[in-house]
Amino acid sequence: MYGVEWLAAAAPDPRACKRTWDEGDGVALLAAGRFWDVLSVPDRLGLLALEMLWQPALPVPGPTLVDTAAHRVGFFLPPDPGSGWIGAGVRHASRGSWVAVPPPYRPARSLEWLVPPDGTGSLHRPAALESALRLANGTLTVLPALP
Repeated sequence: MYGVEWLAAAAPDPRACKRTWDEGDGVALLAAGRFWDVLSVPDRLGLLALEMLWQPALPVPGPTLVDTAAHRVGFFLPPDPGSGWIGAGVRHASRGSWVAVPPPYRPARSLEWLVPPDGTGSLHRPAALESALRLANGTLTVLPALP
């Protein structure tokens, strides 16, 4: 349960956030841009990029969410309001944005942690994430589309 306090700190009312996770529908809206931003990409791209980041020689990837209903993967990275994340289907949630987040200890609705927060505040390194997304995108352009 290490990531509970860390995640809840991004809520306007951390206690209410934790109650929602425990007693409500299990999903809380948390403010992006203060402790972290979220880069959301189409699921095929995101899952392949995460696999590329999960290498023995690299640090453990940062918190990563999947939304199975929206077919998206969200990478938590350091806040950077001036970043220039661009690409087909790429969405950058920063200051002024809200992100639906389940508790770090179980899925809720269509949201599930692929890499739950560990409570230390570790996030994806932007340069490593960008590299993995570029490699994944290149790989997907040569693979046949799945039905």
